[in-house]
Amino acid sequence: MAPLTPPAGLRLLLERRSHHHLGAPAPDDAALELMLRAALRVPDFGHLRPYRFLAARGEGLDRLGEAMRRAALAAGQPEKRIARAPRMPHRAPLVLVVVASPRASATVPLFDQQLCAGCTVLTLQLAARALGYGGIWRSGWWMYDRGFHRELGLAEEEQIVGFLYLGTPVEGADEPGNGEPERVGDVRFEWL
Repeated sequence: MAPLTPPAGLRLLLERRSHHHLGAPAPDDAALELMLRAALRVPDFGHLRPYRFLAARGEGLDRLGEAMRRAALAAGQPEKRIARAPRMPHRAPLVLVVVASPRASATVPLFDQQLCAGCTVLTLQLAARALGYGGIWRSGWWMYDRGFHRELGLAEEEQIVGFLYLGTPVEGADEPGNGEPERVGDVRFEWL
């Protein structure tokens, strides 16, 4: 049997990759609106939209970096991490902080709502790729630090599910781990 030729939509998924080196331009407001419209399409039982986004570009990257520095200092992080914090957001021209913001529901558990929020990160990254941009979904200790959450004004029940760095992939930059995808045979898969 001849292998299937994947249609364009599936090629987008098959060719998904993280870009560690990102420069200008980043998605503009019109592109960002399209990306957010795509994020609204994630599986969302109850249509709760249990997520929100904090965006940083320009001077906002400086403010985000300072919030990271203050949180690192308050958490007693190593001096090297504290010193590096203000530069962290500047790895891309646009950073989206994706926040699970759960809604009261008798039928949709907290974990389901957090999964929904997490799905928006990948959807935003794929939408950016479809528009010709690159991105990388990062986590790190800041994602879990309640002091950092307070720096950003998050409520106690809210949880950061990812930092999405967006921009244009820098040509010629070495992208480790982004070669050919693993073989499907390497995936743990069983029929029941």
